[in-house]
Amino acid sequence: MWSGNVKTALASLRLSKWRSLLTMLGIIIGVSSVITVVSLGEGLKQQIVGQIDQLGRDVLTVRSGKLVNRSDNGNINGVNLLAFFSVSTLTDQDVTALKKVPSAQAVVPMSFLTSSATSNIAKSDNLFVIGTDPQMPQVLHQKLAYGDFFDSDDPDQNFAVIGAGIAQQLFHQLNPVGQTITILGQDYIVHGVLSPSSGGLLSIAETDFNSAVFIPYSGAKEQAAGHTNILQILVKSKEPHNLDQTVQDMRRTLLKTHRGQDNFTILKQYELLDAANSAVGLITSFISGIAAISLLVGGIGIMDIMLVSVSERTREIGIRKAIGATNRQILSQFLVEGLALSIGGGLIGIIAALIIYLGLHIYTNLQPVITIPIVILAVTVSVAVGIIFSVAPALKAARKNPIDALRGE
Repeated sequence: MWSGNVKTALASLRLSKWRSLLTMLGIIIGVSSVITVVSLGEGLKQQIVGQIDQLGRDVLTVRSGKLVNRSDNGNINGVNLLAFFSVSTLTDQDVTALKKVPSAQAVVPMSFLTSSATSNIAKSDNLFVIGTDPQMPQVLHQKLAYGDFFDSDDPDQNFAVIGAGIAQQLFHQLNPVGQTITILGQDYIVHGVLSPSSGGLLSIAETDFNSAVFIPYSGAKEQAAGHTNILQILVKSKEPHNLDQTVQDMRRTLLKTHRGQDNFTILKQYELLDAANSAVGLITSFISGIAAISLLVGGIGIMDIMLVSVSERTREIGIRKAIGATNRQILSQFLVEGLALSIGGGLIGIIAALIIYLGLHIYTNLQPVITIPIVILAVTVSVAVGIIFSVAPALKAARKNPIDALRGE
């Protein structure tokens, strides 16, 4: 019976190809959107893990605002998403004070200066110019593909270290060491080029290192007329086996510089990873929920077209019932047609998502990751939509009186 219903459903859909395709459009858009958004979120999580893994277990991260909510025992039980994008409350005084903490081995600030820079052949307004400390590569275990990191925080030492993406973008070559880059009217000599790394705006310093330019912290402060916009401060502890003591020392110090205001967050390596993953998960879920609305719209479209189909095929239903078809057989026939529309839309949506996936990999720096569970979930949801929204039209068809159906035409 089911094989016959499938053949009948496919034959019916072929008779009105364009109407069937337009009916499936909502399902196609919904499935492809959800798979694409979730794959982007998964890819971003893996990039974040790649960057945060560069931090040693003895590195603590100081962020502005209250990024996380903690339980009474100190464990993270929630993330404040908006705090990731709030104005920084970290200051130069915090950096100076943390350098005096006895258990701190290295203190590395990351201060955002501008998003523009020029070379002699190109200009970019889509990068991150960061003022930092010469110890940054040691703390982050960041390797250089060419040249060296600057070894002094002297503002008169006009050296810059650039990301691999910036080397291509501004100089059209892999190794522009020795060439000049201009930032806010000040010329800097390229002293080194970072090795390509995992991106992710929510990872180390809300910065993709491939699109970053690093200059001495004091030089960045001088160019900003003494004003700093510190994204975060990295602190390497002298006592990796007693990080809790270092955290307490840092907290006491920062409470003094912030005049008792607890408007900062100190995170260990695994806590930073949890917070970043939670933030990405929340954003992905929110956008996926919006994209999933098109599945609902697609389901309503299927129900609408199936109701029209039932009305158009009243005589067919009457004839089938007159020669012995049961209500259950009529019900299953129209359920299969609705399923064929939703499953067809789901499969086309998966193909569309794979095309988008390849396009993002080839033409952008994004690295989406499509997993088998999300594909299975997409197919399952499309089947569920087909069943739910085909029930009402199928019941209407099954309950038709054969005499009234034949008389209707």
